[in-house]
Amino acid sequence: MQLGLEVVGRSEIGKVRQSNEDCWGFDLRQGVFIVCDGMGGHAAGEVASKIAVDTVLSYFRDQEPMAANAALIDAPLGAQLLSDAVSKANENILQYAEGHSTTSGMGTTLVAARFDDGRFTTAHIGDSRIYLLRGETLVQLTEDHSLVMEQVRRGIMTVEEAKHSTAQHIITRALGTEDDSPPDLAEFPAEPGDILLLTTDGVLRHLEDPQIHDLMANSGSLQAACDALIDSALDAGGEDNATCLLIGVKSEDSSDPLSNTN
Repeated sequence: MQLGLEVVGRSEIGKVRQSNEDCWGFDLRQGVFIVCDGMGGHAAGEVASKIAVDTVLSYFRDQEPMAANAALIDAPLGAQLLSDAVSKANENILQYAEGHSTTSGMGTTLVAARFDDGRFTTAHIGDSRIYLLRGETLVQLTEDHSLVMEQVRRGIMTVEEAKHSTAQHIITRALGTEDDSPPDLAEFPAEPGDILLLTTDGVLRHLEDPQIHDLMANSGSLQAACDALIDSALDAGGEDNATCLLIGVKSEDSSDPLSNTN
C-alpha cells in the first residue's frame, strides 16, 4: 500500500511579543518537516530558528554526504541522516553567532520529522513537541528538555506543579548553545489516518492534551485543525508566538508532491 502525505502549517506572532521567533518549513518531495522556536535578544532568536530550518531542509534537498557518527552506528539510516542534519544546523548557528556579536547566545528548539519508505523518523531538542493522533488516541512522542519536566521525571514536582511553575521557560537543551547538542530520535511505521503535530510552546502553554486531541480529531480537515489550535491559543492569551504544522497520512495510488518553506 502506497502512503501519501498532506501538510498544513501556520504561525502567529501572538498578542504580546514584538516579533515572531518561530520558524517552520517542509519539503514534501524529501518528506521533511520542521518547526523551531528561537531564543535570544536583538532578533537573534529569529536568526537561529531560520538557520535551523534552512539547514535541515537544505541537507536533504542537496543530498549532502552523511558524516560518520559513531554513537549512531547501529541506528537506522533515517535516524542517522536526521541526526546529522540537526548537527549541521547546530554548527551553522554557532558559526553565525561567532561572526555576529549581536546574536551571541542565541539558540532554538527544534522538532523535526522525516517520512521515508512508510516510516517516520522524529528528532527533537528543547520544549517544542511532536504529537501523534492515531485513531482516537493522542500520544505525545517527545519529552520536554526543560527544567520543570526534568524535576517531574525525578519526582521533585508533580505535573500540575510544573504547569504553574515560574521556571517553565527554562530549557535544558537547545541548538546553538553547545558544540555537541544531539537530538532525541525515534522511528515508527506510519498508518493511513495518522496525523502528526509539530508545535511550539506558544500553543502548548495554553492548551491541555485533551483540548489538543479534540481540536485535531473533530475539526474536519487539517487546515481547520491547524487554525483551531492556533486560534484557541490566541484566544487563551496569546502570550507567545504560536506555530503548528500538521502532517496527515493517507493511502493513495499516486502522489503529487509539492514543497514549501516559511
